[in-house]
Amino acid sequence: MPLPNRVAPDGSLLAVPARGLLMGNRGGRFHDAQTRAVPRSIQASRQWICCVLTFKERRRTVWSQGYTELFFCDEVTALAAGHRPCMECRRKDALAYRAALVEGLGFSETPLFPEIDRLLDGERRDGRGKCTHRRPAEALPDGAMIREDGRFLALKGDKALLWSPAGYVGEASRPTGTVTVLTPPASLAALAKGYRPLWHPSAYPAS
Repeated sequence: MPLPNRVAPDGSLLAVPARGLLMGNRGGRFHDAQTRAVPRSIQASRQWICCVLTFKERRRTVWSQGYTELFFCDEVTALAAGHRPCMECRRKDALAYRAALVEGLGFSETPLFPEIDRLLDGERRDGRGKCTHRRPAEALPDGAMIREDGRFLALKGDKALLWSPAGYVGEASRPTGTVTVLTPPASLAALAKGYRPLWHPSAYPAS
């Protein structure tokens, strides 16, 4: 039975076999190592990060001690849920994300990552619930994730890609008008200023 540690674009946890392209955590351990049931808490701290699957040949038992491992279909999913690139294992990406965020939000000084974590924390959740934001679809950058008719859709070019834990399983025309956005505004700003997230291969169908 898979652990409930696959992350949906709304930040909820799913128990599905698909592992995805990235792992991450939410600042420590918030699962019960004995029962391994769906956690009642949603985080250990404000530091929600997404990481590579392997780093410096480190090995550990998933959902044991230390921190709660989470897995993402891709980085578009992780950003939508409210995570940002890890500064340790994805330093280049983390710095690129921060630089794009600074430009997009018009900051006069470059914030430390704990400040970015604080900003994202206020944009991604309302208590235990997911914060959403209403935006014109025409103004959203590629990589934004929206919710429409109970579905998660990632915007890419002139398409909206239907999300699943194992990849994108369909497409529709990019919507118009005001839509419900899952990706926090800070990450939207980074995407708008050129940050390029890691997409699942299914976002690039064979011609």
